[in-house]
Amino acid sequence: MSRETLTRAWEVLQDAYQAQMEGDYDRAVELYQSSLELFPTAEAHTFLGWTYHFQGKLDEAIAECKRAIELDPEFGNPYNDIGAYMIELGRFEEAIPWLERAIEARRYEPRHFPHYNLGRAYLGREMYARAMNCFQEALQVEPRYSQARQALESLRRMVN
Repeated sequence: MSRETLTRAWEVLQDAYQAQMEGDYDRAVELYQSSLELFPTAEAHTFLGWTYHFQGKLDEAIAECKRAIELDPEFGNPYNDIGAYMIELGRFEEAIPWLERAIEARRYEPRHFPHYNLGRAYLGREMYARAMNCFQEALQVEPRYSQARQALESLRRMVN
């Protein structure tokens, strides 16, 4: 693998991400796939999965995240994403081990997301004390994370 090919794969990945942020999901899928053909990375698989998620293709999104994990088991983002997709599918119990692995992953930013999502999974299972702890942990990692703050306040109102 030449340095030029690797550089080009990352450039195409960045173009794909830009298309995704602009809402051009079909173009983003094409570009992520092109990047993967040049040089497969956990990041490209994860972001392709994220794009599939925006298209409502959760099974494909989960499959891409699993491919990412095969390439780089230390990359935490795909674990978190699978957990979030499981929550979306109402499969709270299945989400929990994925989110726990995201929290433990060596390579993962932003670190507050899996704590927040784990709280959402526990909330879905009506395990309120655990959910509250997870939302608090998300806020310890990122004190400005408003979604975790809102979830925690909402949960406190609900249980009081």
